[in-house]
Amino acid sequence: MPATLAQLAQMVGGQLAGDAGILIEDAAPIDHAERIHITFAEKGPSLKRIPQTKAGAILVPIGHHEEDRNLIQVKNPRLAYAKILEYFHPQRLPAPGIHPSAVVGDGCTLGSNVSIGAGAVIGDRVTLAEGVVLYPLVVLGDDVSIGDHTVIYPHVTILEHCRVGRRCIIHAGTVIGSDGFGFVQDGGRHHKIPQIGIVQIDDDVEIGANNTIDRAGYGTTWVQSGVKTDDLVHLGHNVVVGEHTLLVAQVGIAGSTTVGHHAILAGQAGIAGHIAIGNEAVVGPKTGVAHSVPDKQIVSGAVPAMPHRTWLRFTQVLPELPDLQKKVRQMEARLAQLEEQYSLKKE
Repeated sequence: MPATLAQLAQMVGGQLAGDAGILIEDAAPIDHAERIHITFAEKGPSLKRIPQTKAGAILVPIGHHEEDRNLIQVKNPRLAYAKILEYFHPQRLPAPGIHPSAVVGDGCTLGSNVSIGAGAVIGDRVTLAEGVVLYPLVVLGDDVSIGDHTVIYPHVTILEHCRVGRRCIIHAGTVIGSDGFGFVQDGGRHHKIPQIGIVQIDDDVEIGANNTIDRAGYGTTWVQSGVKTDDLVHLGHNVVVGEHTLLVAQVGIAGSTTVGHHAILAGQAGIAGHIAIGNEAVVGPKTGVAHSVPDKQIVSGAVPAMPHRTWLRFTQVLPELPDLQKKVRQMEARLAQLEEQYSLKKE
């Protein structure tokens, strides 16, 4: 439904400057917006593009002014833009009900307004709370529990005994509760260690497409409230991810590592097992982390791109670095000794 600028300002708690009665039909990015759209500009580069945009209205920071433009001044323009997008494009979920082709096991508990799509398979003693949505071809193992208003997209598999909280979103192709990577060697062969723990996902978590979250060897692999993961993220067994942490595409975290709250692990970061990443820490893209990282520290270590011939020379030098370091330290010690002897002679 179209809305007046005054209605949108009230919706986001903003201060209106301009034509309160102008009708807005949708939201769009600043470079694509037309007269029917509202857009946003939050920082220098985008604020400088305001004169060029065709948008009918613009969300701007508090205190920002533009002559002859319809503005809504807000504390966080990007957040206000997201709320307006939700208004113009509300989530459309399947109607409640169980598709005839779905299979529901024995002893299940289904809350009100549950939707189970075509070809979904639900194990025994599964609990689905109020408003849960299972899209087609979702598989839930025995004794799984899913909290209120959680949405699970097609081809997601959640294996036995795992728990998912309220208002979660789990995108297509994700597997939760697969066995952790646990083996013991015996006579040159690898003997599997039974993985008897679970995965627990708390409230308001969003899991990207094609994530894999391993069940604990014993105890719990735990994703705490508000965590958001991108696509192709892997969490090993007994990993704990703290509240409101962000895991970007292709992050991999090895077993028994703990990540604190409000941390950010950028794309393709690889985290070793049995270490801790601190609260509000940031790990840069392509960074391999082998040791614990303190709270609020920013670490990075990706090797930048370089000409291929330079890379070949670089890789030849790498194995020699330990010996080179040893020689440099010996030379530094010898130089210090010579300087001391020279100083004594001068005296």
